[in-house]
Amino acid sequence: MSTDQKVIRRQKLRWRIRNKIQGTAQKPRLSVFRSNKDIYAQLIDDNTGTTIASANSRQKDLASNKGTKIEKSVLVGKALAQKAKDLGIETCVFDRGGYLYHGRVKAIADGAREGGLNF
Repeated sequence: MSTDQKVIRRQKLRWRIRNKIQGTAQKPRLSVFRSNKDIYAQLIDDNTGTTIASANSRQKDLASNKGTKIEKSVLVGKALAQKAKDLGIETCVFDRGGYLYHGRVKAIADGAREGGLNF
């Protein structure tokens, strides 16, 4: 495990959040991972441990769009909401993954809400 205090702090936050929320097949967990360059989001069923749908800023249809990282995050949220709609999922539980709820993490949540997901 890394000795970087920032990484350790985020990991402890992640564990604390994960103790409180759990996704099911009807109401999956929307998990967010933010790297320096890209952003990834998944709908996860924790009962079976499977990923139901996923979207990220590296996908060909999203990577071709020019714009800021926040604008791409909104597009990722909308793409994930569309995939969820196609699967018949309307609600989910938001897992910010230990990141603060602002910037790109908030943009993904706003994009998913605009796309039709409720949480």
